[in-house]
Amino acid sequence: MSLQSEADLPGEALLPGALPEALRAELIAFRRDLHMHPELGNQEFRTTAAIKERLEKAGLKPRVLAVGTGLVCDIGDPDIGDSDGEQPMLALRADIDGLPIPDMKSECPYRSTVPDRAHACGHDVHTTVVLGAGLVLADLHRQGLLPRPVRLLFQPAEEVLPGGAADAIDCGVLEGVGRMIAVHCDPRVDAGRIGLRAGAITSACDRLEIALEGPGGHTARPHLTTDLVTAAARVVTDVPALVARRVDARAGMAVTWGRIESGHAPNVIPQHAELSATVRCLDIDAWRQAPDIVVAAIDEVANLHRAKSEINYVRGVPPVVNDAGTIELLRDAMTARRGADSVEGTEQSLGGEDFSWYLEHVPGAMARLGVRPPGERIVRDLHQGDFDVDESAITVGVELFTAAALIDGGL
Repeated sequence: MSLQSEADLPGEALLPGALPEALRAELIAFRRDLHMHPELGNQEFRTTAAIKERLEKAGLKPRVLAVGTGLVCDIGDPDIGDSDGEQPMLALRADIDGLPIPDMKSECPYRSTVPDRAHACGHDVHTTVVLGAGLVLADLHRQGLLPRPVRLLFQPAEEVLPGGAADAIDCGVLEGVGRMIAVHCDPRVDAGRIGLRAGAITSACDRLEIALEGPGGHTARPHLTTDLVTAAARVVTDVPALVARRVDARAGMAVTWGRIESGHAPNVIPQHAELSATVRCLDIDAWRQAPDIVVAAIDEVANLHRAKSEINYVRGVPPVVNDAGTIELLRDAMTARRGADSVEGTEQSLGGEDFSWYLEHVPGAMARLGVRPPGERIVRDLHQGDFDVDESAITVGVELFTAAALIDGGL
């Protein structure tokens, strides 16, 4: 695709609140190009190259992360501004990876061209929003209208536990950052609106892999061996109930199974069984205790049925806990651009998001970006092959981030 440089845009200055039609059209085309070429976590080489090319055409100096994909790009000078000679940056974060699922939008002209790969979580939109905001803010900086430096972060591998955020932090992306903001597409919110919530807005999410072992035998004599299928079935049914009784119910800790495999014949008790699950938790303090609680419950049930257990508890991400001050910043920014009616409250979800790792270090917040066409009655969800967005949401996201950068800097 041809990526038009900012210098080529006709006529209109990129003043606060203005998004020229040429740029709006370019961003939609950029998003569709990403949508057609989704890449999995840590494999986002084409995506990284496309972002880098566009930022460089705008006169910026993006830096590819040491992990090989993803970029950071600073706008403005963090060493100029306040009395200490150093001005903390506002960071705008996007995640750039796709999902390992097929694109089911058969009539869509920009559906994925990569088999069994799709941008079914909206990361193409997140990326385009941060890119667009960066282009607007770079123009404002050249006009002397950007009151504080801004860092653009295009992060790889959000969908890969424990998330690419940890690697990005190790690459130094938080150095000099005083606040970080992000958006996540929400198909339950109309385009033109955002959802805000102070405090936890997502859930913690871990992964659980279990192997059960027993001597096996004939189904005519289960009393002489370990009835491994029954043991696996009891782990599936009993462990979630045990866990739920060992934490405060308000913590919302839930073990949910996604895979169970064992056996090859109806009259043979197998020697091996495998189970996989996610562990989700609404409360960050309970999440810190989750491995001990869950592992103990599995061991108890397995031992009761004389099965040996090997447990791999994979730490994922804590909840995203939004800073109240940053939520007010986003509310003020959205209200300034779209009016008070464009902001609504939102619930804490049980989905996980590795944006949480950044908020362990700096204050910040994630907003829900409405992507549902207003008036649509079809109930869509993320991580489904038919997921798509109302592309007017891109303009909304750019305006939100631009206004936040100006308000946060005191303009």
